Amino acid sequence: MASGARLFLFDIDGTLITSGGAGEAALIQAMASRFGILEDMCDITLAGATDVLIAASLLKKHGLEPSPPNIAALLDSYLHHLRDRLPKHDGRVLPGIVLLLDALKHRPETVVALLTGNLVKGAEIKLSHYGVWDYFEFGAFADDHHDRNELGKFAQARAEEKHGIPFPPSKTFVIGDTPKDIECGKAIGAKTVAIATGIYDSDSLAKHAPDFLFENLQNTEAVLDALYS
Repeated sequence: MASGARLFLFDIDGTLITSGGAGEAALIQAMASRFGILEDMCDITLAGATDVLIAASLLKKHGLEPSPPNIAALLDSYLHHLRDRLPKHDGRVLPGIVLLLDALKHRPETVVALLTGNLVKGAEIKLSHYGVWDYFEFGAFADDHHDRNELGKFAQARAEEKHGIPFPPSKTFVIGDTPKDIECGKAIGAKTVAIATGIYDSDSLAKHAPDFLFENLQNTEAVLDALYS
C-alpha cells in the first residue's frame, strides 16, 4: 500500500447504525440484574462517551464505587443483555452506509476501520446484528482507553502495524455524529467528518468546525468526491 493511502475511522452509534434504544435498555437491565438498581438513565450522557465512562457514571450516580471490578461487572452484564435486546428494537443501518462502505472497500489504497466508544465486543455484537461488522479491518475501542480523545492514536498505530506505512493526519478521516467525534479527530490532527444522523443537527455540529459536514451519507458520489478531493 502506497504512502498516500487514506484511513477512514468510523464511529458506530448514530453514524453507522441506530440500535433503536437497545443499548440503553441493555444498560438498564444490567444495573437491575447486577446491582438490583432500577435505573432511569436521567443525567447520563451516552452520545460520544465511552462505555467505560458510561458505566462509571451509572455507578457513581447510585453511590457505588466506580472501581475496575464494578465497571467490569456492569459491562459484562450489559454485553449479555445487549445481544438479547437488539432483535427486540427497531434498529437499522443508517441511510447510505452500506453503499458508502462498499464503495470505500473497492477503492485502492483505502483502509476502513472503527473508532468508537463501544467495547470491542459490544461493537461486534451491534454491527454483526446489522450485517456490517466485516467491512472493518480493525478498530480502537473503549477497551483501549476510557478517554475517547486517546483512541485515535490506537487506531493509527494499528493501521501502521497492519499495512506497514504511517497514516498522516492529512490522510486520516474521523467520521462521527457528535461533537465528541469531532474533538476526537482533532486530537490527532485528523480530518473530521461530521454527520447529522444522530441527536445533533447540522447547526450544532457546525459550531465545532468539522472539516466536512453532511446531513447524511446517502449521496455516495458527493461524499466520495468531497473526501477524495
